[in-house]
Amino acid sequence: MKINQIIREKRKELSLTQEQIAEFLGVSTPAVNKWEKGGTYPDITLLPALARLLKIDLNTLMSFNDDLTDIEIENFVNDLDKVVQEQGYQTAFQRAIDKIHEYPTCDRLIYSVILYLEGALTLYNVSAVEQYQERYETFYKRLVTSDIQEIRDTAISMLISYARNRGDFSKAEELINLLPFSAIDKEEQFAILYQRQERYQDAKKLWEHRVLKGVTEIQTALINLLEIALKEKRENDANFFADMYETITCQFCFPEWMRYNAHLQLALVKKDKVRSLSILQKMLPAMKNEWNTQDCPLYRHADGSDCTWLSAKLVKTIVDELANDGEYAFLRNGSEFEELIAQLKD
Repeated sequence: MKINQIIREKRKELSLTQEQIAEFLGVSTPAVNKWEKGGTYPDITLLPALARLLKIDLNTLMSFNDDLTDIEIENFVNDLDKVVQEQGYQTAFQRAIDKIHEYPTCDRLIYSVILYLEGALTLYNVSAVEQYQERYETFYKRLVTSDIQEIRDTAISMLISYARNRGDFSKAEELINLLPFSAIDKEEQFAILYQRQERYQDAKKLWEHRVLKGVTEIQTALINLLEIALKEKRENDANFFADMYETITCQFCFPEWMRYNAHLQLALVKKDKVRSLSILQKMLPAMKNEWNTQDCPLYRHADGSDCTWLSAKLVKTIVDELANDGEYAFLRNGSEFEELIAQLKD
C-alpha cells in the first residue's frame, strides 16, 4: 500500500478523525486530508510521531515492506517445513515470527504461517505445544478483524476450538455466533451459472469440489456419531457407523488408507490387539501410496498431491505415538508389532 492509504486505513482502524490526527501532530486538518489523498506527504520530522500515533513502525508507514505475493508466501511456508525437518520446530517457529515482524500487516502471511505451524505441531509430534498455542491464539485474535472473509472466518473457527478444548464453552458459543450464516450457497450458484453458460470446465471443478467437501463432512459426522455411540456403550451402533464410514470412503474413491480409520478407532478403544494390528498392517503402508485423482471421474479436476503428502508425513507421527504413547502400550508386546514398526521405518 502507498503511504496515503496506510495513513487513512490505520487512522480509521483506530477510530481517529483527521482533526484528531492534526491536533496530536500540531498540523492543520487540510494537511492531513492532503496526506490521505496523496497530494502531499508528511514532513520527515513528523514521521516517527505519526507512526507511533498510528501504532505501526516506520517501515510499515513508509511502505518499505509491501505485502508479499501469494507465491512468496507459499514458498516461505514450504521453506518452513524444510526447516522443521532439518533444524527443528523451534527454529522454524522463530523464523516465522521474524517474518511476521517484517510484514506485520500482511494478513495472508500471518494466516498461512500460523495455520502451517499449528498443523505441524501434530504432524511432527512436537512437545510442549501449550507455549506455542498461546502465541498462536494471539495471532488468531488479530486475524478476527481481517478484511479477508476467509481469514476472518478461519480465525474465529480456530478460536472456537481453543475455547472448546479448555472447557470455556460459553466463550465458544459466543464465537460461534460471530460466524456468518447465509441460506444462499455461493459455490452452488456459480456452478449452476457456469453450467447454463456452457462453461463446463468451470462447472465441473465446482461440482467436484462439492463432492469432495460433502464426503469429508459425512466422514466427520460418522466419526463423531461413532464416538458418541462408544461413550453411550451402544456397540452395535458404533459398528454400524464404522461400516458406513468404510462404505462411503470406498464408494467415493477416497485414498485406500482412509477406509480403515473408523474400524481402527473401534479396535483401539476396545484394546483389541489382534484387530488393531491387522488394520495397521494394511493402513500404514497404504498411507505412503499416491492418491491419483485422475483414476476416478468424480475428481478429474482435483489435485490429490496435498493429501498424498500429508498422509505420508502422518505415518511417522502415528508410528511414534504407537511406539511411545502409554495409551497404545497393549499393542507393543510381541514380535508382530516390532516387525510392523521396523518395516515402516525402513
